[in-house]
Order: sequence, then structure tokens, then C-alpha cells
Amino acid sequence: MILLQDPIIQCCVILSVAVLLDFLIGDPVYPFHPVRLIGNTIQKIESLLFYLGLSGFGGGLLLLGSMYFLFLSGYNLLSFLPEPLVWGIDVFLIYSCIAAKDLQVHGKRIYDALQLPNLSQARNAVQMIVGRDAKQLNEAGVIRAGIESVAENFVDGFFSPIFFFMMGAWFHSFLNLSPLEGGMYWIIAYRITNTLDSMVGYRNLRYEFFGKASAKVDDWMNWIPARLGIPLITLASLMKRGNASQAWKIGWRDRFQHKSPNAGHTESAVAGALGIKLGGPVIYPFGTVEKPWMGEVESDLTPEHLKMAMQLIHQAAILSVILVISTMLFLF
Repeated sequence: MILLQDPIIQCCVILSVAVLLDFLIGDPVYPFHPVRLIGNTIQKIESLLFYLGLSGFGGGLLLLGSMYFLFLSGYNLLSFLPEPLVWGIDVFLIYSCIAAKDLQVHGKRIYDALQLPNLSQARNAVQMIVGRDAKQLNEAGVIRAGIESVAENFVDGFFSPIFFFMMGAWFHSFLNLSPLEGGMYWIIAYRITNTLDSMVGYRNLRYEFFGKASAKVDDWMNWIPARLGIPLITLASLMKRGNASQAWKIGWRDRFQHKSPNAGHTESAVAGALGIKLGGPVIYPFGTVEKPWMGEVESDLTPEHLKMAMQLIHQAAILSVILVISTMLFLF
């Protein structure tokens, strides 16, 4: 308990417990999940803004600001509670903001269906995590979609949240404020932004302007974590018998072969590590989109490539936790 009096040790312990919970039991679905509450609130405020005629960029900016104000103010009310209780709530909130185990669970559903083999079941499993039309995919397309989803979501589903927890702790420590409060404000703000992007950050008739603010802020927030993803996956490749030199080479070479300024970093690094190609033509409900390829083909796609991608991402998640905690312990 004496050690827990140190604010940085508090941050490290609380983060470690939350990550351990995620690794062990994942993120169950239930009505009052914090991220689900964020999503429901977004829907209600969006409906109100559209009703008021605020459906352009200004309305989207107001939505973003309103979400920050509501949830960060709500978290601030916890300061009136006893400190040990707040620590428990902090563990729960961090645990709710990360999803490393879920990436493995979704990937395993696809892998297990392919092993049966049951292509229809594999397509259904893929459809749960991608926007493309999985009914049109052959086995190679299912594998490719699964790998791309696992690789891309490593950043926004796990690494970015803990990175922003670390940055918030550092910023508040620099200002002689509570590092734990800073870490919590920043990880909550990240999860709000990322949820907004997933709900309104689309380039279509409804959200082209309304969702632009959320989409841009999400891009900015993921900028550094996405680029750190390449060395993390390269190092993970060394530990999991992937091709580390190709992960590094292809990661930096093909990282912009994606419409997103960030998603291509981890996808191209995984493609290099596995000796496969990702990207290419993608079938969506509205039609086929021609996308550039990432990587170089060394072997045909098999379910084992998906399994290896899951192992790489899990190892990268472990390495990212070590990086974040080590940085907090030795640099703050």
C-alpha cells in the first residue's frame, strides 16, 4: 500500500490490472457497457442536432464537444468518492476501453470455421467485424479480411487507448496535477473520439460534413500509435518466427497503400511479417472498391496465416504494455 502512494505506481498498477482482466476474460456484451453508453448518447445527440437542422460541420463539431463535456465532467464527479473506490472504477473503465482479447476471439471464430471447413460460417464470422460484403468472399478473401481487421484494430482497439492513458498521465504530471486523473481523462477522450469516428466518420451523404471533425480528430490521435505499430510488430515477428526484416521493410514501404492515413501501417507490417498480400479489390454492399496491394506474395493464403497474425498482434499487445509501463516508470 505504501508503493501505491506514488502516483506513477498507481497508474502502472491500475493499467496492469485492467490489461490483465482484458487478456483473461475479454470484453463481455451487456446493456450498460461504458462504450455502449457512449454510443447510445452519440445517437441521441446526433438525432437532436439533425432535428435542429445542425447537420453540417458545425453540428458535428458540437457533437464532439458535447460528448467530451458530458463524459469527462461525469468522470470528474468521481473525485468525491473514496480513493480506493475510484481506483476500482478506473480499472473497470480502462478495461472497458481496450479490446485485445476481443481481437483474438473474433479471429478465432473465423479460424475455427475455416478448419471445419465451413466457409459460410467463416463468412458470417467475418461479417461481424468488417464492412465489406462477406457473402461474396472466397476462402482467401475471408482470411485476408480477418487478418486486415485484426491488424488494423490492434491500434484503435488496444494500443492507442493505453498510449493516451500514458500521455495523459505525463501531461498532468508535467503540470503538477494528478497523473491518474490525466490518464483517465485522455483514455476516455480517445474512446469517445474513436467511437464517434466509427459511427459518424463516413464519407456519405449524411456524414460527409457532419462526421468530418470526429474523423479528423481520430486520425490525429492515432497518428503516433499507428507508426509505433510497425516497430512493435517487427519485434513481435522476431519472437513469433515471422519475417521481421520484411515486416520492417514492407511496413514502411506500403504504409500509405490505404485510404486511411493510419490503418495501413500495421496492416502492411503484418503482410510483410507473414509474406502475404493484403488490400486489393474489396466488395462492399454498394459495389467493388479497387484498393492498392500491400506486401509481397511468398505463399498462398491459408488459415494458418490468420492464426499467425493473431499471435503477432497478441505479442505486439504485450510489448506495447511493456513499452507504456516502462516509459511511465523510468521517464516520468
